[in-house]
Amino acid sequence: MTTLILTVAGSDRPGLVAAVADVVDAHGGNWENSQLAEIAGVFAGVIQISVSDDRRPELEKALRALDGLLTIAVHTGADAGAAAAQPITVQILGNDRPGIVREVSAVLRAHELSIQDMTTETKDAAMAGGRLFEASVAATVPASADLAALRADLERLTAELQVDIALM
Repeated sequence: MTTLILTVAGSDRPGLVAAVADVVDAHGGNWENSQLAEIAGVFAGVIQISVSDDRRPELEKALRALDGLLTIAVHTGADAGAAAAQPITVQILGNDRPGIVREVSAVLRAHELSIQDMTTETKDAAMAGGRLFEASVAATVPASADLAALRADLERLTAELQVDIALM
């Protein structure tokens, strides 16, 4: 079996998930994991499927035939990461401004964290006016990471960005 990762994007409309699922099923694939969303009229997502090695070429060809409905890129999945890695969650909340994601992701990269899932949202601040930025980042920390240094770097960011950052 081969693990394939599909990245999909296209103008949102009914039936996009069904179109991909039909092709995967018709070629003996198994839809395993996915993260799908509509943002500003665009449907986008990442889908993990498994398919037998001998059926992979015909599946990829059939997925390319969906071009026009969706843009689909096919990647070969990697084996699971290092067993010594531990999960961690970073929560961010504060007034919105450019650069928050760049600054936080730079600290995570510097400490060799691998982002597994990241959700960001901006919304109107209820009482104070303006916009709030909120993010949740699930990452894995390698066993070699210095958690005290990571905490210190994130605390430094709270003052620079004027946001609350919680490490769990």
